[in-house]
Amino acid sequence: MAPSSEIIIAAFEQSGIIPVFYHDDAAVCLDVLQACYDGGLRVFEFTSRGENARKNFAAMRDRKVATMPDLFLGIGTIKNAADAAVYAGMGADFIVCPVTDPETAAYCQSAQITWIPGCMTPTEISVAEKNGAQLVKLFPGNVLGPGYVKSIKPLFPQLKFMPTGGVEPTQLSMDAWFDAGVVCVGMGSNLLSKSLIESKDWGGLKEKIMQTFAILKAMK
Repeated sequence: MAPSSEIIIAAFEQSGIIPVFYHDDAAVCLDVLQACYDGGLRVFEFTSRGENARKNFAAMRDRKVATMPDLFLGIGTIKNAADAAVYAGMGADFIVCPVTDPETAAYCQSAQITWIPGCMTPTEISVAEKNGAQLVKLFPGNVLGPGYVKSIKPLFPQLKFMPTGGVEPTQLSMDAWFDAGVVCVGMGSNLLSKSLIESKDWGGLKEKIMQTFAILKAMK
C-alpha cells in the first residue's frame, strides 16, 4: 500500500525540491536517481513519457526498495485512471497529473494513493479541490508565474501549491516562488542538466543538487 497523503505531502514540503525526469535508458534513470538521492533528495517524480516508461520505472522501484527505503518514488504525466492503476500496482508512492481528471481522482481515492493534479485556471483548481486534492501542481509554471500564486492562494486557503516548469535552481527564482506561497517546486532539465547527464557526470549532478538545496535552506 502507498504511504498516506499526509506522509507524502509532508515529504514534498520537507524536500522543497521535486526532480521531474524521464529517460529511455534504464541505466541512466538509475544513475540520475542515485545522484539525486546522494545529493539529499528524498522525493522523485519519474514521468510516463516514453515507450520504456514502465520498464524503467520498475527498475527504479527495485533500486529504491533495495537501497533507498526512505525515498518516495512517484509517477508523473498520468492522464487517466487506467494508467494510474498500472503504476499504483507497480508500487508508485504517488500519482502526478498534468491535468485535472475526476476519474483519476476517484481511482486514487479508492486505491488510497496520493493524487496531485495539474491545474492552470481557477476552475481547474476548484475541480481539483472538490475531488479531494490537497496539493496542486501549477503547470506550466513558466506561463503562470509567482504572481499567479499570490493572486490565487486567497481563493483556496486549504490547498497547497507546487509549480512545475520554468522554475530555476537559483536564489532569485526560488525566492520568488516561495515568497508567493508555494510549498515546493518541481524542476526538470533546469535541475537535472542535460549536459551533465549526457556526459554521465554523476558527481557533477550530485553537486548541483546539493548547491540547490543549500540555496533553499539559506532561504528558510
